[in-house]
Amino acid sequence: MNDFLIIQDIVVILLVALPIIFLFKKINLPSIVGFLIAGMLIGPYGFNLIRSVNQISVMAEIGIMLLMFTIGLEFSLSQLIRIKKFLLIAGGFQLLITIIFCSIIFTVLGIEINQAIFFSLLVSLSSTAIVLKILSDKDELESPHGKISIGILIFQDLAIVPMFLLLPLLSGFGQLAGSDIAVKILIAFGVLAGLLLLARFLMPLIVYQLANIRSREAFTIGVILLLLGTAYITHSFGLSFALGAFIAGLILSESDYNHQIVSDILPFRDSFNSIFFVSIGLLLNIQFVLENVLLISGLTLGIIIVKTLVIVAIVYFMKYPLRIGILAGLGLAQIGEFSFVLAQAGLNFKLIGNDYYNSFLASTIFSMILTPLLIKLSPFIAVKTSALEKDKKHNENYLENLHAHVIIAGFGLNGSNLARVLKETGIKYVVTELNPDTVKKEKAKDEKIIYGDISREEVLKAVKIDKANIIVYAISDPAVTKLSLKLVKKLNPNIYALVRTRYINEIDELKKLGADEVIPEEFETALQIFRKVLERYHIPLNVIMKQTTILREESYSFLRKEGVDISSFTHLDEILAQGLTETYYVNDDNIHINKTLSEINLRAETEATIIAIVRNGKTISNPSAKEIIKAADTLVIYGTHLSVDQAIDLLDAK
Repeated sequence: MNDFLIIQDIVVILLVALPIIFLFKKINLPSIVGFLIAGMLIGPYGFNLIRSVNQISVMAEIGIMLLMFTIGLEFSLSQLIRIKKFLLIAGGFQLLITIIFCSIIFTVLGIEINQAIFFSLLVSLSSTAIVLKILSDKDELESPHGKISIGILIFQDLAIVPMFLLLPLLSGFGQLAGSDIAVKILIAFGVLAGLLLLARFLMPLIVYQLANIRSREAFTIGVILLLLGTAYITHSFGLSFALGAFIAGLILSESDYNHQIVSDILPFRDSFNSIFFVSIGLLLNIQFVLENVLLISGLTLGIIIVKTLVIVAIVYFMKYPLRIGILAGLGLAQIGEFSFVLAQAGLNFKLIGNDYYNSFLASTIFSMILTPLLIKLSPFIAVKTSALEKDKKHNENYLENLHAHVIIAGFGLNGSNLARVLKETGIKYVVTELNPDTVKKEKAKDEKIIYGDISREEVLKAVKIDKANIIVYAISDPAVTKLSLKLVKKLNPNIYALVRTRYINEIDELKKLGADEVIPEEFETALQIFRKVLERYHIPLNVIMKQTTILREESYSFLRKEGVDISSFTHLDEILAQGLTETYYVNDDNIHINKTLSEINLRAETEATIIAIVRNGKTISNPSAKEIIKAADTLVIYGTHLSVDQAIDLLDAK
């Protein structure tokens, strides 16, 4: 019976997971928090509903791999290259400073130096699973603090290898020399580089062959094999399973099949993720926490403060605003899931005793539980704190002459394209951008761009917000957009505010804050599909444009709400029943070339009529049945939508 205890445990976890997802969605909190709390309650230290923690941990590891794989699918190698500065500088300094600073603190508290360094290694890591999931849900992966967070997290994941190699030395049991450690690290990262190159060439070919089988089962099984296989290879060479899964996703993100892969993997990921976060909660000794409330509270608070301050200092040193540093710092203030793996390895090397282990476990779980709340509060804290920042002087000459101009927030793809068009049309504009490298590069090209946070009043005044006609938000930071929009409408109530957003559910809130026009990428895609479908049915262009205009004027409400009165639409069924005129170009390989109209017999076959032929720039009106079709002719066809479709199909016949 004990052999099947794992099934009972999974049933309990899923039974708890469903109401938690429902409840936490209602109170607008990430379900991750609920899963952690649920694990504490149903685990061996709670109501003891789950006992086989080790087997659950294996399934939790699969959950991490699936999460990292889908996150990798959202990126690409080119995107990682773009954030190399954050990965190397922010990630490297965050790890180094945190370890040194925490080691000093632990040593002062009377902990032996080798244990102090080990504890600092545990504290230095943050939760890739939690942070990336929340950033992804909030659509902030491409925001400045999102990119910084991703760079730091990836560097931390890579640092797991040398950390594990340090354990024998810290324990005093190991005989590894410094040169041996260096060799092992080089081998591990050499394998990583080789795997990246090999996977980049092989994976797309393999996935193509899987898709070519035209079997969904084969495709899904093949993708899972690639995912687990890559993860296993990286683990075999001393790297983590999760890092291998991330690499697999990263490679496949540039393939033509990434959307199908996401749709296949997503259900598995969400199910296993709930098990992962519950499994963390299972490990917490509630009795120990109750007996050491002050210790755990102080330790958790201290970890959050130290990690936040270190990241804030690094980000500020990189010349980003204090606000960005606070957003990134509070987001990464928790201890990560890989610290659990490192701590368990430390138990084997006797680097951490039971009391220390329970303290570490409790503070880690509570820092994870607090993370969604800290991330939710971080924009408010950042705005209040950044008020202490000294104003920066903007002495660009072109700012003095701005009047009736356009302010562009963000110099990404949309912002740069808009700037180019405005430059060509002679319309005055100014760009605000938070990436100092972008500002430096574009200034060298005489671009009208300044470094500044668009949500700061000083920056808005520097770009003459009171004299501007239009402000365009082309940034991937919803929180900053909302803060800025509210301030902009206060400083200049008459300015026309155009906001780009990703999701439709943000439209109403942005409208309430004063946005005059909101362009959701989600619905612009829907409108393009809408237009293409109508074009396929030969709906006249003016009618298509009218339908599109109606949708936009109503802020996409027809697509967002159920039960909306659509009487303002032109009746498409009536249009379809009416006649229309369509043109058809005769290619060189058309089988009807040199046939007469009577031989084609189009009217009898389809009820559509060829009312004219355009040949060599001249129009033959009402052509006779003896008229011969020639290459490069343009046939003018009249009939109902159905008959015209049938006529074109007949003319296209091979």
